[in-house]
Amino acid sequence: MDVLLNQVRSALERGDLKSAVGLLEALKPADQANVFDDLQPDEQDELLPRLNPEDSADILEEMQDEDAAQVAERLHSENLADILDHMEPDEAADLLGDIKPALATQAIQSMKEADEVLPLLEHTDDSAGGLMTAADVILKEEMTVNEAIKHLRAISPDSEQIYYLFVVDDRGVLAGVVNLRDLVVAPKDTLIGSIMERDVISVKADTDQEEAVRIVKRYDLLALPVVDEGDRLLGVITYDDSLDILEDEATEDIYRLGGISKEKPGDISLKDAIRSRLPWLVVNLVMAMITGSVLSLFENTIAQMAALASFFPIVAGVSGSSGTQTLTVTVRSLATGEINIKDARRSIWKSLLLGIVNGLVLGALVVLIGYLWKGDIQLGFIAGVPRWSMS
Repeated sequence: MDVLLNQVRSALERGDLKSAVGLLEALKPADQANVFDDLQPDEQDELLPRLNPEDSADILEEMQDEDAAQVAERLHSENLADILDHMEPDEAADLLGDIKPALATQAIQSMKEADEVLPLLEHTDDSAGGLMTAADVILKEEMTVNEAIKHLRAISPDSEQIYYLFVVDDRGVLAGVVNLRDLVVAPKDTLIGSIMERDVISVKADTDQEEAVRIVKRYDLLALPVVDEGDRLLGVITYDDSLDILEDEATEDIYRLGGISKEKPGDISLKDAIRSRLPWLVVNLVMAMITGSVLSLFENTIAQMAALASFFPIVAGVSGSSGTQTLTVTVRSLATGEINIKDARRSIWKSLLLGIVNGLVLGALVVLIGYLWKGDIQLGFIAGVPRWSMS
C-alpha cells in the first residue's frame, strides 16, 4: 500500500491524472479506500471526480463514516448524487445522514434512484431500520419456480443477500424465505409457497442494531429481514453489515474501558476530549485517595519500618490489575448481553466474593514474600493486610 500510495502521489505531482486513476481503479475496493484515505484533501478532490462512479462509490463505502462524509461535503451536489446512485442504498443513506442537511437535500433531488434510499432515511442510524438495505428480490407464494427464476433473470440483481429470497403476500407481509439452492433444484412447475420456509426470523425496524446483529450471529444468518409493525417487509440486514456493527460495538466497548470517546484521536476536538476523559480521571483520583487513606492508617508503622515502602508498588499494581479484570469482564458481558440489570445484584455479590478470595490468597503470598525477602514475618503481615483490604 505504501508503494502504491507513493506511485499515485508521484503521478499527481507530474499532473498525470490518467496514471493515477489507472493505479486506483486496478485495486480492490478495500485497497482503493486505503490508498485514497491517505491522500491529502486536495489530492482526493482532484482524483475522485475523474474515477468511474462505481469506483468512487466503492471508495466511500469502504472508508470510515467520518472520513467519507468529509470527502462528500467537498463534492458538488450533482457529482455526489451520481456516486450515491452507485452505492448500496443503506450505505448511501448512512452517508446522507452524516453530511450537511442542505447538501444532502440537493444530492437527493439530483439522484436517479432516490426512491430506494429515502425510506431508509426514516430510521435512526442505530436501529435495524437504519442498518437495513432494500430487498432487491421479492417473490410471491403463487409464483412457480420457473416464474421466480425468470423474475431473477429479468431484474439481474447485484445483491448481497441473493442466497435468501424472501416471499411476501399480496399485502407485502413477510410470508417465508426460499434458499437459492432449493429454488434451483426444485421442479419448474413447483409453487414457491410449497418450498419456502414459513418460520422466518425477523426484527422490527426500531430494534436496536446491536440486538439485530446478535440475532444474525445466534442463528448463523446470511440476511435478516426487517419488518414494520404490520409485519410488512421493509428491507434486509446483510451479514457484511453485521460484521461492521460487531467491529464498531467491540471498539466502543474497548474505549469504554478507558472512559474515552469512541472518536479517533485525530478527529476529536480538544474540548470534547477533555469532556470525555477528565470526569473519569477525577473518579480515578477519588479512588486513589481512598487507597491512600487505607495506607495512611499505617503511617507510624511505615515510619518505623522504611522497608515497607518497597511493597507500595506491589500493593497498588496488583490491586489495579484486580479492578481492571472485573471492569473488563463486566463491561464485555453487558455489551454481549450475557448479563443485564436483573443480574446486577448477583454479579456484584460474585465480584465481592471473588475479591475476598483473591485478596486472601494474594495477601498470604505477600506475607510469604515479605518473610523470604526481608526475613521478617511481621513485615509480610503488615504489607499483606492492606493488600487484602484493597481487593
